[in-house]
Amino acid sequence: MPASSANRSSRLNLPYLLPAQAQKHVTHNEALLRLDQLCQLVLAQVDALDPPVAPANGAAYGLAANPTGAWAGQGGQLAFFEGDAWHFLTPQPGWRAWVRDLDQMQVWDGAAWQLAESAERARLGVGTSADAQNPLAVAGPATLFTHAGTGHQLKLNKATAADTASLLFQSGFTGHAEIGLAGDLGLSVKTSPDGNSWSEVLKVDPATATLGGVAVQAAADDVTPGRLMRADYGYGPGNLLGAVSRAAGQPTGAVMERGEDANGAYLRLADGSQMVWGARASGTVWSFPRAFIAPPQVMVTATQGGRLVWADGVSASAATPRSETPAGAEQTGDPLQCFAVGRWD
Repeated sequence: MPASSANRSSRLNLPYLLPAQAQKHVTHNEALLRLDQLCQLVLAQVDALDPPVAPANGAAYGLAANPTGAWAGQGGQLAFFEGDAWHFLTPQPGWRAWVRDLDQMQVWDGAAWQLAESAERARLGVGTSADAQNPLAVAGPATLFTHAGTGHQLKLNKATAADTASLLFQSGFTGHAEIGLAGDLGLSVKTSPDGNSWSEVLKVDPATATLGGVAVQAAADDVTPGRLMRADYGYGPGNLLGAVSRAAGQPTGAVMERGEDANGAYLRLADGSQMVWGARASGTVWSFPRAFIAPPQVMVTATQGGRLVWADGVSASAATPRSETPAGAEQTGDPLQCFAVGRWD
């Protein structure tokens, strides 16, 4: 029945009792029926197309745009079954209803039924107030993000590389630790004693997957206590033994290098020291297995008694071991053990 400003209310279209009206109970009961239908509105279904075969009194539906049967021509209306007949009412924007088959609260926006609690909200506070800076705010002893049968990811996304996407850890609302992408694409760990001055403790280079930061050695000679040692600055099973090298007085290779050839054996150390040893006959030139940068100290040992032995003609690359009797007679060909120590760098 069309609404009239004189005879019906403007919002719910309830009929008024008029002066000298006959059968006032009819008007009164119509108003009660309308209130019964709309108060605490519960819809069996929204976007309903086909009327149920045997509806119960009080059944209510939100109709689709083009329903069929007894609902034909009533698209978008509310349909109520009462007294063996369907009654229709136009919903108003903002009306809310519990939709039974969806088990959710919906609201009529003037064109369709939508979730009353929209999937998109400007702010949400759980146990506390949200604001423009913190549109999602949660206060409680814990916050749970759990799986739905497999794994679970917590995603933090930023607009550009220069922006920040991070986890900030606070005490009394003062920041003391931050983990994330802070101003670039490298993962960083930062700490602060007061929330103002920050130190980049660790930084992962996304291109090389290597670590940097103040908690990592800055150079090969950095021995600051508490810092992490870099693999290329420290020594371990993988680089303790191998080719020894130096640059500007600093080791750039292994700690120890050992080898041998036809002239004997040698041991080079990362500090620049070198030792060589081998066997030679008296009076023959001994070319060192590895050369020194200057003539080394050479020691000669006889393998038989009654001999005086020494090294002659010592250079950076060779020496001649000699042997003689106490009487001064040189013994060419005596087997001798030779050892030299000096520097290779």
